[in-house]
Amino acid sequence: MPPSDVNPATDPPVPRPPVVRPQDGPGGFRARLRANALWRMKSYLRPHVPRLALIWLAAVGTGVSIAIPMVSKEIIDGPIADGDGDALLTLGLLALGLGVAEAVLTFLRRWSQPVLYMETRIRDDLYRHLQRLPMSFHGEWQSGQLLSRVTTDLSTIRRFFGFGLLFLVMNILQLITVTVLLLNMHWPLGLLVAFSAVPIVLVSLNFEKRYRRISRKLQDEQGDMATFIEESALGIRTIRAFGRSRHVRDIFDTAARQVYATSLEKVRLSSRFFTFLDVTPNVTLALVLLLGALAVGGGTLTLGTLVAFTTLMLSLVWPIYSLGYILAMGQEAMTAADRVMEVLDTEPDITDGPATAATCPHGHLRFEGVEFRYPGADRPVLRDLWLDVRPGETVAVVGATGSGKTTLTALVPRLLDVTAGRITIDGHDVRDLPLSTLRSVVATAFEEPTLFSMSVRENLTLGRSDASDEEIHAAIEVAQAHFVYDLPWGLDTRIGEQGMSLSGGQRQRLALARAVLSRPRILVLDDTLSALDVETEALVEEALKRVLAEATGIVVAHRASTVLLADKVALLQDGTITHVGRHEELLATVPEYRELLAQDAGLDPEGVLR
Repeated sequence: MPPSDVNPATDPPVPRPPVVRPQDGPGGFRARLRANALWRMKSYLRPHVPRLALIWLAAVGTGVSIAIPMVSKEIIDGPIADGDGDALLTLGLLALGLGVAEAVLTFLRRWSQPVLYMETRIRDDLYRHLQRLPMSFHGEWQSGQLLSRVTTDLSTIRRFFGFGLLFLVMNILQLITVTVLLLNMHWPLGLLVAFSAVPIVLVSLNFEKRYRRISRKLQDEQGDMATFIEESALGIRTIRAFGRSRHVRDIFDTAARQVYATSLEKVRLSSRFFTFLDVTPNVTLALVLLLGALAVGGGTLTLGTLVAFTTLMLSLVWPIYSLGYILAMGQEAMTAADRVMEVLDTEPDITDGPATAATCPHGHLRFEGVEFRYPGADRPVLRDLWLDVRPGETVAVVGATGSGKTTLTALVPRLLDVTAGRITIDGHDVRDLPLSTLRSVVATAFEEPTLFSMSVRENLTLGRSDASDEEIHAAIEVAQAHFVYDLPWGLDTRIGEQGMSLSGGQRQRLALARAVLSRPRILVLDDTLSALDVETEALVEEALKRVLAEATGIVVAHRASTVLLADKVALLQDGTITHVGRHEELLATVPEYRELLAQDAGLDPEGVLR
């Protein structure tokens, strides 16, 4: 039931509209192209350099490379055949100039590549998007899978845009132009070269489909292995404490062998395809030389034309052979882009509210008919929950394990969003507030604190970067975290990943100091003192009383001593708050409350704190 000062008739919960996502348009090639993840990433190239400049450089460079064999044809059939030294010098200098021009154009093309800039932009956008995604997303995704997308997959995309895509355009342009020239020079030999491309195209299409499937499988397996390595590194103390090093090593060996098997399958497929690409042009070249020599002997083809024809055909060997590498690179890039876009296309369901300048100077917190249900769950974790916490007041939330206490605290800073009802701060629905405003008003210290691989000072000032040394010292004093001054470099000591170099109690005290330092209007403590010894807990609680007197406080409590921090207690049972009152009142009138606290060593069977 709601408290007496909350009237459901006059303060109804505000309904939230469902999130509507755009649907895909009709099918067809253009629609599929627009939906292709790799195609969608081309926009990252626009702000840095005009893509047409690269295409023009590639086209002119290809034209220059094709012109050189044509000059050699004129040299052989003209000055060499006629013995004209002056014309030979002129054409020789022209060939030299074309060679220098080709080298300069190649340099300019590579110098103007925008791919590193593109990779940086995508990585920035991806990381920024990961910060916006809700806790439910991060709870479902493996960290190794996310890590592989931000690192390996983006590098694969960069290599394709920097090398594969450009050479694909250049090679197609060169294949078409040279084939037309060959047909114009001697159409029987030109047809032979053109027909030799048919089996290459058919085999390439089959290779493309199979290679993409294997590439996706391998990239996913590498992501799983990265997750396992990360978890093993973080849990090394537990692994060694239970003597399970060999067991964990066997699991890793199985994963590594699976990656090896998939990689080998990928190599076998590539080797068969590349062998075919290597053999086909060589067989075609042998036939061209044989038939061309017969044509020269029969007088239907000049020697210069045969040399130029052969040289031009040899210029097709690299485009044909590199086609395999480009297709392989393209398939890897497409699967990498699919994996990246899986994250970027995930819409955050917790976003800024419409109020752009709302403030909450008092911190009056109200839960009004709140319900929370996890997606797909049969029953809600919290239901019809009403609670009013006034400024300067502290409420202790007490309940059995699994009753929803942590979920309740996560709803206040919108780490999770209510599925019915609403939570207000100074009359503003928290869903209508900008997230930056809300999370500057609310600070949370968790039972399992997260510390980062940075200095103690940086960890403490994570929520308030402009804090002075005096304010940092005051927060350390409240949390009784004086141990930081005994570290080798004091506040500038870099602590290990996840703070594993510290004890559980030390990590909790640093997390508490971090929350206190942010000077919030609402302070949420999710069983923050559970790892402290009795003496330290008493000192921390005494200091916390002064901090909580100036803020709105919600304290998740399991110990009777922690309950005494609060002005009143809320008993959470079966997903809803059944009783709200002072500690002494609930002890005297609510048997369930007395039974919960009686399990604490500080309370005797009659409910009196010893």
